[in-house]
Amino acid sequence: MFKFLLPKEFNFFELLEKMSGHAVEAAAYFKELVAKGGIDENALSKMHDIEHQGDEVAHDIIQQLNKTFITPFDREDIHALAKELDDVIDMIYTIVSRMKIYKLTKVNKNLVEFSLVIEESVRQVACAVKGLRKTNDGEAILAACVEINRLENVADSMRDKVLTELFENEKDPIAVIKLKEIYQDAETVLDICEDVAHVVGSILVKQA
Repeated sequence: MFKFLLPKEFNFFELLEKMSGHAVEAAAYFKELVAKGGIDENALSKMHDIEHQGDEVAHDIIQQLNKTFITPFDREDIHALAKELDDVIDMIYTIVSRMKIYKLTKVNKNLVEFSLVIEESVRQVACAVKGLRKTNDGEAILAACVEINRLENVADSMRDKVLTELFENEKDPIAVIKLKEIYQDAETVLDICEDVAHVVGSILVKQA
């Protein structure tokens, strides 16, 4: 009879895992696109659909934060995690959109390499997020976070290498501007994945 007086609970784990799943989908599709070379309207539309689905889940999380009295960990951390996951998807969509605008139609071996690192990092992000259901299994979560940090360092080195090659070998200044932006955005995806790892690490410390 007094059930309506009890604090409301909501399964935030389910939504966060759903959002990380969209991030994995975006990263996998990005890898597929750069392996083929060229972005057409259908490819951009599909990536936009993934990005939109991520936005919807992020919106649901914020809505539930405003309604729910009890949360599994700090509201600020749930909000930060949702934001960073949304940023991962948004940045991948941004790269694909710019590739189409810039008419980058050839297979670019550097972007192929970046796509492999991005996909692996995003999959580790999904593992870390899924692990939050059982924070007593902290070692597995931390292992995923450590791998995310390692991959971000790999991406830093890749960015420096490809930019050095670009400035040394590319004679067309417009091509330099286009590729420099794309390479830096690709590395930014790894930076955001590392931000996710930092939020997850903070949650673990608070739950200890």
